[in-house]
This record gives sequence, C-alpha cells and structure tokens, in this order.
Amino acid sequence: MTLPAPLPLDGGGELSRVEIAYETYGALDKDRSNAILLCHALTGDQYVASPHPITGKPGWWERTVGPGKPIDTDRFYVICPNVIGSCMGSTGPASEASDGQPYAMRFPVITIRDMVRAHVGLLDALEIATLHAVVGGSMGGMQALSLAANWPERADRVLVIASTSRHSAQNIGFHELGRQAVMADPRWNQGDYYGGEAPDSGLAVARMAAHITYLSEEALTEKFGRNLQDREAKTFGFDADFQVESYLRYQGSGFTQRFDANSYLYITRAMDYFDLAEEHGGKLANAFAGTRARFCLVSFDSDWLYPTAESRHVVHALNAAGAAVSFVELSAPHGHDSFLLDVPALDRVIGGFLG
Repeated sequence: MTLPAPLPLDGGGELSRVEIAYETYGALDKDRSNAILLCHALTGDQYVASPHPITGKPGWWERTVGPGKPIDTDRFYVICPNVIGSCMGSTGPASEASDGQPYAMRFPVITIRDMVRAHVGLLDALEIATLHAVVGGSMGGMQALSLAANWPERADRVLVIASTSRHSAQNIGFHELGRQAVMADPRWNQGDYYGGEAPDSGLAVARMAAHITYLSEEALTEKFGRNLQDREAKTFGFDADFQVESYLRYQGSGFTQRFDANSYLYITRAMDYFDLAEEHGGKLANAFAGTRARFCLVSFDSDWLYPTAESRHVVHALNAAGAAVSFVELSAPHGHDSFLLDVPALDRVIGGFLG
C-alpha cells in the first residue's frame, strides 16, 4: 500500500512516497474492533503466519498466529506490516528514490517512532481507528510501546514480550560490531552495491554475532556443547571444527539470502536511538500519562539481551502513571528467542491477555 501523504521523520524532513508491505490474517468484523497490529523484530518481516517467499520456510510466528491458536484468527483480524527501512516491500534503502536509483545511504536515518508513524498511516488507510491490541516481541515490543506512548488512543491492549524501553550501552555495542562488520566488507562500497555483489561476508558476520545474543549459554551448551562437526578430531586449523561454529556460519550465510545489508544498518541504528523516556521529558512514566490501555509485559529468565530488569523498569513506570498492567517472568532455557519458540506458558499468557 502507498501511504496517501508524505511521512514526517524524527530526524527532520520526510519520505515523500512510502510503500508499506503487509500481510493480514482473519477477517475484520463489522464494527472494525477486532484488529490486532503485530509488530515484527529486527530481522523479521510481514510473513508471520505464511511461508516466506524467498526461503520457503514457515512464518516466523506460525505456532502462535492462526485458527484456534493463542492469537486466534477465527476471532481476530491480524495485521503484520513490514517496517520502513526494511527490505521486504516497505520503503527502505533498496527502494527506488525519485531519481529512479536505489536510495542506498541516501535513505534518511529513521527511528522506532518513525516506523510506528508509518504503521499508523496504514491503520488510517485501512480505516481502523482503534486496535483490539498491539503485540510485539523484541524490536516489535519497542514498536508496541511507542504506539502506546505516542498514539495512546489507538490500542486498547498492549502486549510487550522480551523487550525494553531503551537500548542499553551493551546492546548498542553489539549493534555497532555488526555495522562495522558490514561496512568493513569491500563490497559494501559505501552502500552503493545494488546491481552488483552485495557485502554478504560482512552481513553474515553481523548476523553470527547477533545470533549469539539471541540464545542462552544453557541453550548453546545443551544443543552443541564442545561437540565436533563431522570429524573425530580437531584439525588444528580454522575450519569449523565445532558444531557451534558450523551452526553460526550456517545462520550467517542463510541470512544474506533474505536480508539487505543497508537495511541492517538502518534498523539497528533505529533500535539504538530508541529511548522512550528521553522522548517524554526524561521520565518514562510521562510516556504513559493518562493512558487507558491495558498492558501486559513478559520476560524470560534466560534472556540476557533484554533481561527481566528491563521489563520491570517499564512496569514500574506504568504503575507510576496509574496504568493497568500485568507482568510475568517465564522460565525458558532458550534465551531471548524464547518468544519465538515452544513455550506453552507464553501461549497461555497471550491467549489470556487478548481475551
């Protein structure tokens, strides 16, 4: 969908033409009150419950979204848009600028709030005034919080899973590592690589580093330990001797088939800039002043990327603002990626909160 008006940006200026790619599941009811906006994470996309057109793999939350599932498409109309800055159909660095050439690094730096501003434009175009709920995990949770803070009338319920109200110094550091890996690849060519060879080696390293943060030590140890990969002895070289090395290389190379390196730069920068308190006078409770929405925050005890303390910080701010909020820390061994994996307790929380 093309938004009907230019999109103003937090960094100044605007995007004159904005395309939003999105998928929907279920049916919108007559009073248009059963819509759920589902916000994806950094490397996600709109294919939440349908096969990915490039990889052919199932949707990233197919276990959660569908008929009779925790987000029940027999009851709800689910909208999952691809964020601006990404590479799966919404306007981003690979999109055509007014001169007919890809934006590349001419694309403006965007924020989480800019992404949500585009989501709101989509909702307006779909004539959906109020959502039954906005739901998101990880970066999707940032979008959910931003919608609740900046467009408080647009959602009755806000479900935030494994997320935060601001990016920590450690997480900014991990993202900078990834960006530098991309930009150090000679094929990055200052972002001007469209039509030629992409900086796949740098992007693969960025993905490998990030993927470690999505898992827990327990999960890595249980899955791989120090087991060797297809050999009986160490090679005393730099091939992938260990299974965990082979796994990370596989994750890195697979990622380059479906994601754009420049999009990775822009989206990680948007996450680093995210600080909801800073946007509202330096006090997080101000972001939720007067809200009428109900909130539910979920964390995982093995998540060291966005640990439980981050969720508690948001819960305390919501309490200070007088908001209706519930909170649960779930036990799961998988680390940050627990929200994408088989955690039955999460299914019960999601189903119960959405009502």
